[in-house]
Amino acid sequence: MTASIKIAERHRDFFEMVFETVKQIPEGRVTSYGAIARYLGMARSSRMVGWAMNVSHRLPEPVPAHRVVNRAGVLTGKHHFGAPDRMQTLLEAEGIKVENDRVVDFEKLFWDPASAPELRLK
Repeated sequence: MTASIKIAERHRDFFEMVFETVKQIPEGRVTSYGAIARYLGMARSSRMVGWAMNVSHRLPEPVPAHRVVNRAGVLTGKHHFGAPDRMQTLLEAEGIKVENDRVVDFEKLFWDPASAPELRLK
C-alpha cells in the first residue's frame, strides 16, 4: 500500500495500522487522533497518527482522513487537504455539520475504534 510513499521503516507498520483503522470509520462519523493511538496500543502517539493522516493524502488507495479530528472535534488537520475548506466540505457531504472549524455534536458523532466490535485490522 505505501510502497510508493517514503515512510521511515520504523513507522511503516504503525502508519499502515492507522490507515486500516481510519478506513473503517463509518461515513457520517468522526474519531480523534488520540482514540486511534489508544486503540493501537500507543496512547501517547496521537501526533504520529496525525503524521500518518498527512501521508495518507498521497496514497493510491483513498483513506478518509477527513473523519479524523482532534479530541475537541476541531479540524486541526484541515491545512493538509489542499483547499482551506476541503476537509469541512468532505464532512458536510456526509451530513456532518461544522461550525468555526469544529464538528457540531462531536460527542454524538464520535466513533471509538476500541468499542467497535466489527473492527478488524488486516
